[in-house]
Order: sequence, then C-alpha cells, then structure tokens
Amino acid sequence: MKLTIERATLLKSLGHVQSVVERRNTIPILSNVLLRAAGGSLSLTATDMDIEIVDTVDADISVEGQVTAPAHTFHDIVRKLPDGAQVEIDATGETLAVVAGRSRFKLGTLPVEDFPEIGGGELPFRFTVPGTDLREMIEQTRFAVSTEETRYYLNGLYFHAADGDHGRVLRSVATDGHRLARAEIAEPSGAEQMPGVIVPRKTVNEVHRLIADMPGDVVVSLSDAKIRFSFSTAVLTSKLIDGTFPDYARVIPTGNDKTIVLDAKVFASAVDRVSTISSEKSRAVKLAFSSGVMTLSATAADAGSAVEELEIDYDGETFQIGFNSRYLMDIAAQLGDGHIQFEMSDSGSPTIIRARSAEGEVGATLYVLMPMRV
Repeated sequence: MKLTIERATLLKSLGHVQSVVERRNTIPILSNVLLRAAGGSLSLTATDMDIEIVDTVDADISVEGQVTAPAHTFHDIVRKLPDGAQVEIDATGETLAVVAGRSRFKLGTLPVEDFPEIGGGELPFRFTVPGTDLREMIEQTRFAVSTEETRYYLNGLYFHAADGDHGRVLRSVATDGHRLARAEIAEPSGAEQMPGVIVPRKTVNEVHRLIADMPGDVVVSLSDAKIRFSFSTAVLTSKLIDGTFPDYARVIPTGNDKTIVLDAKVFASAVDRVSTISSEKSRAVKLAFSSGVMTLSATAADAGSAVEELEIDYDGETFQIGFNSRYLMDIAAQLGDGHIQFEMSDSGSPTIIRARSAEGEVGATLYVLMPMRV
C-alpha cells in the first residue's frame, strides 16, 4: 500500500476513529487502526469490539492495499507534523513508513486478518434526523446516565418512539435512580416501528463528538442488537445494551400542584455559591419557599453555613425541600439563559423541572429529581 495525503485531512480522520481505542488492551490488534487504500480514498477503522468507527477520506493512492498500525502512536505522529505537510504512507512487509518532509517514521504492524469487524448484520429500521436535534437530545440527557455497573441496563440512553403531548416523538431517556432526564423531537419518518434500544454511554459520547465535527443530517439504522450512525464521512456501529429499561413513566409525578419559576442562571449560580459549604459526601442544599422568595441554605459541621435569597414567581404555602446540589446544577446547566420551572408536591416527593420561556411556554424536555433529607 502506498499513498499521499494532506496532513490536516489525515489528522481529522484519525481523530474521528482513534478515540474508541482503549489505551490499555489485552488484545494487541485492538490497539491498532486499520487502513484501507482503494479507488482514490483511504478508509480508517478502529474498534473496541463494542463500537466500530469507519472514516473515509480522499487520498492520492499509488498502490492499493491495507495495513494496521498503532492508533494512538500514529495519531500522535501526524498531530506533531507541520501544518500543510504532505504525508507519504508506504506499507511494505511488517512495517508502515510515514514520511513528511525530512521526518521519517517506521511503525510496526499486525496482520490485517486479525482485525475484528462488527459492522455487519442486517439493520431493518432506518430514519434520518438532523444532527443538531440529535446532539441536543444527547446533551440534555446523557449527564443522567448511571455509572453503576451492577445496574447495567441504566448505563446508556434509552431511545424509543412514543406518543408525546403534541403527536408522535422520538425520545431519549436516562436515569441513575436519583434523577431522570427526558428529551424528545418530532418522530422522524421510518422510526415508527423501531424497538426501544439502550445505547451505551461510550457510544453516546462518541456520537455527540462526531456530530460536533460533522454537522448535517445523521442516518440512524438499527436492530434490537446493534445501532449505526452514518455521518458525512464516518460511520459508527455499536452493540446495544441487552437489557430492559425500566418503565420511567411511573416515576414522573402527575399531581405536583406547586409551581415556582425563576431565572435559571441566577439559580445555578446561587446553588454553586451555597454548596461551597455543603459536605463533600452529601452535597445537600435546602430550598425553602415562601411568597416571592426562595431561600437556599447549606450547613456542614466542619465548614459552617451559607444562606442566600432569590426572588421567585410563587404565591403558595410555605414549605422546604432538600436536593443534591450537583444534580441541581447539572439540570440548570441544560436550561441556558431562560427560566427554570419547578413543579413540586411536598418535601418527600419527586420534583419535576422544566425550561420555561419568557412568554411562559414550557419546554418539552423534562427532568425529575428525587429529594433528599437535609
């Protein structure tokens, strides 16, 4: 295999694929990227056996062929080459030569036939979604994905089609048992019959990153075991989590009759300040509500106490409730410059949190947060 490619093009493509490669691998071939040169293009493939990313770019191919090379080392070499350099890649025997100007590198290779591929198989359900919409859905929910490995079925985003308040929607849901995040967009054509699937956390993060680098529509294909995201130059295929996502609708309260509205950024900043005093273990902050005023407070035996008052839109009975401050700030961070709306019942029941516009319109994205004792 022999080819020439512009350094920036190669670096961008390597950046798309090498992030799935684990730094430490017990299987040596999984540390490598597969390069295939044919028909005027170079494809790069990397996998960890659960996720596979293939990226294809134009290149000046002199001799077609394929080879594997250490992914992170290859990426570091190209990253350190000067801007605008033309990179010559020549694979002969058991080495891969990389030449740019006066720089010359030789990398060891492993047999191409040892490189695993997971991208095959039939994926009968297929639809197209705007990349910005998909990225926003991921952004609004991925922070609530559980990291507790024993409940593996919560270690990803649950994507499914459902009936929304204003018609059919495609939803993304995440929960770790303490909080729940649910985002949705209008159901794309072709998603009507799709099965509900749990997309692993690592896959979700890779898709989020690729959308940022390759804006435009994303074609989603899936079965009940695999999912594929096709971008402008890259294709990501992933195994799905084999499990049953819990009936999340059961934890969304329907009788919360107390509504509190205030500026989301002001609230997040106040929680951040007050939580400076909260204990590292609980991160507890108490919210006390009275007519027009929210009082935030935190107390720690070894650090002292903190209190801050905020103006709110509320004219109901006085009550108080405690939350994990980090969870509050995670949710508030998703609401941007608008207002945050709390829908509450009492100090022991789950709270619904939504975005609310200046005109009083409530956003479709919904968060549920369990209270804690303070």
